[in-house]
Amino acid sequence: QVQLVESGGGLVQPGRSLRLSCAVSGGTLDPNTIGWFRQAPGTEREGVSCISSGDGSIYYAESVKGRFTISRDNAKNTVYLQMHSLKPEDTAVYYCAAHSAATVRTMCVLKTVHSLFSWGQGTQVTVSS
Repeated sequence: QVQLVESGGGLVQPGRSLRLSCAVSGGTLDPNTIGWFRQAPGTEREGVSCISSGDGSIYYAESVKGRFTISRDNAKNTVYLQMHSLKPEDTAVYYCAAHSAATVRTMCVLKTVHSLFSWGQGTQVTVSS
């Protein structure tokens, strides 16, 4: 299994932007599907955005469509989550995860398979004025 390390979190005002990075080690980014998830206090972890390896399929949760962009740089073994127009409700710990066979929808939507993924340690994003 690969290891993942998230970075780029912090405290930002509403309407501002942040870019999160997920660095993969112990293997290559290919052929893994990579997903970004978040968990706010008292809530379940939810899929935010996932990107596949082969065909580059992408999934976005409805709550972030049009504001967040996921991308991958295979040469750097890194996946990014560019977040614009941040809202207080985006406040959460953001995690990235990897799986070599999951589709983007399976990874981002199906919570029962979370235990099969490799996970990073998370990075805190706080949106507050």
